[in-house]
Amino acid sequence: MAKQWVYAFGEHEFDKDLLGGKGANLGEMTKIGLPVPPGFTITTEACRHCIKEGKPPADLDSQVMQKLAEVEKKTNKKFGDAANPLLFSVRSGAKFSMPGMMDTVLNIGLNDATAAGLAKKSGNERFAFDSYRRLVQMFGDVVLGVEHKKFEAVLDSYKKGRKDTDLTVNELKQIVREYKELVKKETKKPFPDEPAEQLKLAINAVFESWNTPRANVYRKLNNIPDDLGTAVNVQAMVFGNRGANSGTGVAFTRNPATGAKEHYGEYLVDAQGEDVVAGIRTPKPVDEMKKDLPAAYAELLEVYDKLEKHYKEMQDFEFTIEGGKLYMLQTRTGKRTAQAAVKIAVDMVKEALIDEDTAVMRVEPNSINQLLHEQLDPTAELKVIAKGLAASPGAA
Repeated sequence: MAKQWVYAFGEHEFDKDLLGGKGANLGEMTKIGLPVPPGFTITTEACRHCIKEGKPPADLDSQVMQKLAEVEKKTNKKFGDAANPLLFSVRSGAKFSMPGMMDTVLNIGLNDATAAGLAKKSGNERFAFDSYRRLVQMFGDVVLGVEHKKFEAVLDSYKKGRKDTDLTVNELKQIVREYKELVKKETKKPFPDEPAEQLKLAINAVFESWNTPRANVYRKLNNIPDDLGTAVNVQAMVFGNRGANSGTGVAFTRNPATGAKEHYGEYLVDAQGEDVVAGIRTPKPVDEMKKDLPAAYAELLEVYDKLEKHYKEMQDFEFTIEGGKLYMLQTRTGKRTAQAAVKIAVDMVKEALIDEDTAVMRVEPNSINQLLHEQLDPTAELKVIAKGLAASPGAA
């Protein structure tokens, strides 16, 4: 029997070794009924085969196309179809979280024909060509190796101090043309227009990102074995950059600094995921969604509750809102301060989510030292003279 390299979200049991952390959690969220866009995970075994043999498994392409066809049925869209295009994101997902170390490409499947089709179907030409310019920039950088700053120079020449959201449709179309010219100049080849080729190249690029210098250094610093490989998650795109009733954000089910059980996170309206982490625009606190996107905010509150009841652990998650509807793109155990770790562990025992033995194991021994630094008395009346982000534990 042929080896299975590709699994639909939720098809396989929770297995971080095989599916990576992101893929395993996408499957779990699908199973518990959270709104996860359909997709599939290419296993870490396929990555290890690719690294060892210097090429992907011979039957990987056929398995990918089989799972892709299942996503087409679920979404009622077709990959590469100009009239009703299905687009994909391609993201890495190792067993252990390695934030920012490996690669992501969004909007796979766009070309001149599908961008025009997306504009017509959505009734929003600006959104379609904003997505197109993002594809060429990310794909050019991550997959084709064109320096990110060269794309930014083109973009800045049009922005002239304005925000990305202020660019007109005609400006975005011209940026796409200039981006493609840049790719051809730097790589000596035209930008790949065939959706299937884009997908194949993006998957290979994510496999290869496992062995980039920054990923290797991160693994050494965090004692992560080099031979694990990464899974690849291919997921139907949902669009946070579709206008004022769309957006993207990141959130924690509890405050990672203090451990307080409160709605903690940030979001941007009319943006895609990389805009939040790139610092291009200033995000808003997640509770302001109640005013901007009330229906999605109500869904988000349910997500906070469902995630903690299922995982029995504080979660760090990513979401996108398209047309007022919330979609979940990722969840993982959230990093926290030593102070927060103690409070979360104690509170979860009180809430009957975990037992006392589990609570003790949740507080890492090497983090106890942070709690022994001198602290400001939280009950003292002090005059605030400045505010900032804490860079070290204790009081200066």
